[in-house]
Amino acid sequence: MSGRAQLMWDEAVTGYDFGPEHPMDPVRLELTRRLVGALGLDQAMEVVSAKPVGDSTLRLVHREDYIEAVRAASLDPGVADQSYGLGTADDPAFAGMHEVSSLIAGLSVAAAEAVWRGDALHAVNFAGGLHHAMPGAASGFCIYNDASLAIARLLELGAERVAYVDVDVHHGDGVQAAFWEDPRVLTISLHEHPRTLFPQTGWPEETGAAGAAAGSAVNVALPAGTGDEGWVRAFHAVVPELLADFRPQVVVTQHGADTHFDDPLAHLAVSLDAQRAVQVACHELAHEYAEGRWVALGGGGYAVVDVVPRSWAHLVGIAAGRAVAPETVIPEGWRAEVFARTRQLAPVRMSDGRWPVRWGVWEEGYDPGDRVDQAVLATRRAVFPLRGLLA
Repeated sequence: MSGRAQLMWDEAVTGYDFGPEHPMDPVRLELTRRLVGALGLDQAMEVVSAKPVGDSTLRLVHREDYIEAVRAASLDPGVADQSYGLGTADDPAFAGMHEVSSLIAGLSVAAAEAVWRGDALHAVNFAGGLHHAMPGAASGFCIYNDASLAIARLLELGAERVAYVDVDVHHGDGVQAAFWEDPRVLTISLHEHPRTLFPQTGWPEETGAAGAAAGSAVNVALPAGTGDEGWVRAFHAVVPELLADFRPQVVVTQHGADTHFDDPLAHLAVSLDAQRAVQVACHELAHEYAEGRWVALGGGGYAVVDVVPRSWAHLVGIAAGRAVAPETVIPEGWRAEVFARTRQLAPVRMSDGRWPVRWGVWEEGYDPGDRVDQAVLATRRAVFPLRGLLA
């Protein structure tokens, strides 16, 4: 294994563009790539492109009729079939949609292949993490589910245990659905409670299909308003123990930046510093339980200047072995580029001023009156006994 990290990137991913009024502005990808370069992180890793996935790979997760519907809408957005979730307010059809969605999926699949084959120890595709797409429908700004496709490719290559950890503010419903009946994949999602946020799934009681897959789906549904201490505490109260039990050969993580307190589409109150703390933890867990094999993806995030580029630049730095110190001053050249592109003032430092993030460990006890602790306990009681663990 080379030990060298790969950054999966192709400028063409910025063509994943639902239009000027849509919250998923592709400028967030371009600004992230520019910040990675401004910080010199790309000098510490290979920057690699990949081919779009073909139909045979798409069919590992997606139905043939859905792929054909995407292709048709890509050629003529006016014929988008809403029964497939296409041409809706969340997922407007656009010319070239099939091609760019296949490219993003191709980058994630290539990342998984590189890590499995030992060409890289870590691989990052921050354009990926499109975790809502279902086998037969677009959903939640997601056309093809690159995370599921990467995992399916790992299984095709011979992996017997793949852990997927999703810390986006929204439930990783598409990945859970893809592997609901497959005990080879452990899906763990920490997200805002479905009572208050799309997609209204991800309840603790969703634990995988009965039988061999029981306990293979894990959902931590956090109350709106959860901040740094509670969010990081919940992660450490659930994820490490499950990975220790599951012993994954590869860890795939999704790092939607929309848990942030500035994100306009959700209601958690997490800082950039807490996001960084969980990124560090995912890296450490991959080394502890999966011999370092780590595929890290982006995801949601709609504060496209203040949050997303900084959060994912931290992720890239951690994967590259060049973690960016929170107090780092952001290069002026990048800030000038941000203003020129968006007419917004860019942040000055790689921190929200909340580092180091502190939290109480679960083993020291829980507060039955605390809503975050109630959420954690609900998850542990639902899932841990199914895996032979103490709740």
